[in-house]
Amino acid sequence: MKLNQIADRPGSRKKRMRIGRGIGSGMGKTGGRGGKGQTARSGVRIKGFEGGQMPLHRRLPKRGFNNIFALDLCEVNLGNVQAAIDAGKLKAGDEFDAAMLVNAGVLRRARDGVRLLGGGEIKSKITIAVHGASKSAVAAVEKAGGTVKILAPAKEAKEPRGKNAQRAAAEARGEKPKGAPAAAAEPAAEGDKPKKAAKKTEDAAPKAEKPKVDTRGTKKPKA
Repeated sequence: MKLNQIADRPGSRKKRMRIGRGIGSGMGKTGGRGGKGQTARSGVRIKGFEGGQMPLHRRLPKRGFNNIFALDLCEVNLGNVQAAIDAGKLKAGDEFDAAMLVNAGVLRRARDGVRLLGGGEIKSKITIAVHGASKSAVAAVEKAGGTVKILAPAKEAKEPRGKNAQRAAAEARGEKPKGAPAAAAEPAAEGDKPKKAAKKTEDAAPKAEKPKVDTRGTKKPKA
């Protein structure tokens, strides 16, 4: 065996096919693209096209939605927590949270929080704080004498906008906000006589109508 005799195994390396080099090359003329038309061009999407009629994926009804505010929680089973305790990476007396689980190698990353599942068996008495837990996981932890703390997601306080912001600023200054309902008017005394009421009664009286004269057959005299 010499260095100049060293070579790859037959078939391990294959030369690329050079298309469009004449009919004799085997990949000339159409170059593997078939006949003319839409399929011979690039940038064409004909999958799902049904000749112009409404395609099936658009005829079917929509269902459900994507919650853009949903938390991306990491799921961890009780068996993985117990394995970390047995390996000495976690102490049974400590309170576990997402950061401790990541440091112990139970999780790779915390993301938006941790959800505890009931897979496996838990023998140690633990206290764990998570963002969510299944009923079976909570029951198993409580059966072993531990507790599960559910962390509520933090809610951001919304600042008032528009008219609400103006009203809040006016109330902070001690002023009366615009658009507030006016105070109820005091009832009139018994001796006071309403003046407008008398005018309304006079206007409401019916007026005498003038008699109508039929002048269709008469002619007006010329001046």
